[in-house]
Amino acid sequence: MNLPLFIAKRIYFGEADSQKASKPAIRIATIGVAIGLAVMIVTVSVVLGFKHTIRDKVVGFGSHIQVENVQTVSSASDLPICINDSMMRVLSGIEGVAHVERFANTQGILKTDEDFLGVVFKGVGPEYDLSFLRDNLVEGELPLFSDSATQYPLVVSKTIADKLGLKLGQRVFAYFISDESVRTRRFNVSAIYQTNMKRFDDVICLTDIYATHKLNGWFPGQCSGAELLVDDFGQLQSVSDHVVSQVNRTLDCYNNIFSSRTILEIYPQVFSWLQLLDINVWIILALMVALAGFTMISGLLIIILERTQMIGLLKAIGATNATIRRVFLWFAVFVIGQGLLWGNLLGIGLVLVQQYTGVVKLDPQTYYVSQAPMELNLLFLLLLNVATLLICVMVLIGPSYLVSRIQPAQSMRYE
Repeated sequence: MNLPLFIAKRIYFGEADSQKASKPAIRIATIGVAIGLAVMIVTVSVVLGFKHTIRDKVVGFGSHIQVENVQTVSSASDLPICINDSMMRVLSGIEGVAHVERFANTQGILKTDEDFLGVVFKGVGPEYDLSFLRDNLVEGELPLFSDSATQYPLVVSKTIADKLGLKLGQRVFAYFISDESVRTRRFNVSAIYQTNMKRFDDVICLTDIYATHKLNGWFPGQCSGAELLVDDFGQLQSVSDHVVSQVNRTLDCYNNIFSSRTILEIYPQVFSWLQLLDINVWIILALMVALAGFTMISGLLIIILERTQMIGLLKAIGATNATIRRVFLWFAVFVIGQGLLWGNLLGIGLVLVQQYTGVVKLDPQTYYVSQAPMELNLLFLLLLNVATLLICVMVLIGPSYLVSRIQPAQSMRYE
């Protein structure tokens, strides 16, 4: 039989009424562990929610990997590259690539009777993945984008619609200025989206790739590039290396050179900001573990002092210091376990309330989201519980050596 565990159970589950000081100490220690764990769960859930939500929005507009003209990458100008069916098969066949889609950008000016605005027209074809746009659609229905003909559909952001006073179904003129002339096209507002990502909502409109291709005056098969979506974001760099080895530095049919960039390279400032959130998480986790450890140390010392007579009696009948220390460490495990239980209930409850009600609102112009995003991860939840338990028990090993200073003869007279 495990004697320390048996005695710890008797102390924890069968405290005598005479133990007046230990009950508040145990309660405070339990509350400290519970609050610490709940704060850690909420913090990790918020950061995971932020990182994945913002990442998905950036990927929604830029994909995971873009294959472009090498001069576009080096000069930031939008130069064409020929991505024909043969190149599409090569890109689709790369290990880890889930989807490939072509796009063609052009710049123009949307003009109404009252105002005008410079925007980027992103032309996409029938293979374009519309799931991101559907998730962020606020009005209308997405058109069937075409690469062979066009009726000049236009999907605009709510920001652009508000600035120009555009309504669903409205026809709006767009002007395209080149060195040779100014061309005018009339687009029909088919749908309105909103992502709250200012860098995209302020400038990007979507239309047929056929329209933007003709407006740019490009040769057959040319476009701005191809967007690649990968199966697993965690394998992004590995997939990118495959693209580099098979596609980069090769020539298209017009002798333009292929190059590629990952979304991390295209928008480094966004992902650097997301990485800074990890520092805040570690600071909060350290503070909360310190809070839980401090309250547990205080509680354990009170329990040891209050049980001085019991310690002396155990020593008198032959118990070693190590055995008695294990008694109080097992007792601490029971207290920590109860704190973890209440902490999980509180932390997970708060996360679920936010997920289903969105009670905590945020300024989308600052945080890119209208409400605090929350994401529960079972692995991180398990790690938080295990780490809190182990760290709290480890910090109690030192204070538990106090039992070695208690002498049986003196403890019998202790009150």
